[in-house]
Amino acid sequence: MPLDVLGRLPLAVARAVLAALRGRLGALCWSLVPLPLPGWRRVSAPSPAAPAGPQREWNDVSPTPTSVNYHFTRQCNYKCGFCFHTAKTSFVLPLEEAKRGLAMLKEAGMEKINFSGGEPFLQDRGEFVGQLVQFCKQELKLPSVSIVSNGSLIREQWFKKYGDYLDILAISCDSFDENVNILIGRGQGKKNHVENLQKLRQWCREYAVAFKINSVINRFNVEEDMNEQIKALNPVRWKVFQCLLIEGENSGEDALREAEKFVISDEDFEQFLDRHKDVSCLVPESNQKMRDSYLILDEYMRFLNCRNGRKEPSKSILDVGVEAAIKFSGFDEKMFLKRGGKYVWSKADMKLDW
Repeated sequence: MPLDVLGRLPLAVARAVLAALRGRLGALCWSLVPLPLPGWRRVSAPSPAAPAGPQREWNDVSPTPTSVNYHFTRQCNYKCGFCFHTAKTSFVLPLEEAKRGLAMLKEAGMEKINFSGGEPFLQDRGEFVGQLVQFCKQELKLPSVSIVSNGSLIREQWFKKYGDYLDILAISCDSFDENVNILIGRGQGKKNHVENLQKLRQWCREYAVAFKINSVINRFNVEEDMNEQIKALNPVRWKVFQCLLIEGENSGEDALREAEKFVISDEDFEQFLDRHKDVSCLVPESNQKMRDSYLILDEYMRFLNCRNGRKEPSKSILDVGVEAAIKFSGFDEKMFLKRGGKYVWSKADMKLDW
């Protein structure tokens, strides 16, 4: 693109074009030299070299980052005992750098972005994630923008300001028994997690945001019957995860959590699913489905490979480009499609009765 044409473009569009060009140049340079070009900005923590082994070999064809989960912060105000993305750092990218990476992902084929944590609403009281949501919908024109949150810090004012740009809000709720929530680590003094869930459901109706519930099935809630409550809340999707161990996150000597006591067997998980088989919005995800069917970006915008039971980071896409980094992601595109990762995810296409 000629420079005089680039200079006449709106600022946001010009930034996206420059980010895409930089991503492509980065991928080329990564194949030629071991270090970033002089003058390129590197994120605060250096990306470790990719370990050797069959899981880390480069593929002939890079997968497309159709749906990306960006865990831009690890900080959280809850202490869920099974958490597999723990507060090992407090780093958060500057807003403009995060936007640059998101523009690169859009250029590489991203259609859906999901912002997660930690707790996304901790950073700047929700303003950081709000501005990212607005950028992805308004500037990048992504079909789907979603957030996963524990819901404890979301205020109605946020919906008034950013609700138009958000397709799906997923709230984590593992039990409708407040005592069980406290055992899990979702207790916050006098605040009631279940009551707050009801309030958020109403706000999603009022501000036309699709409402989703995520539940991690573990030793403390595996016997619970949630049929009545889930049907009453009527989410567009109820994602039911089997409690997963990740070495270095919620298991092992260098982990911040000890999730072993939360683990359930495959048989236990299947029994829970069978008990809730009449819930039409149920979307089950076993450990096998979860481990390599998600594209996860960490706070440095590195893809995390979970195939070996740990989160092994790639180089940052900000340093080497999306195509070079994604080759180390361990992402199984076939499993992504098999588990139903691609669905009607734009609220404009859902035709919901708000």
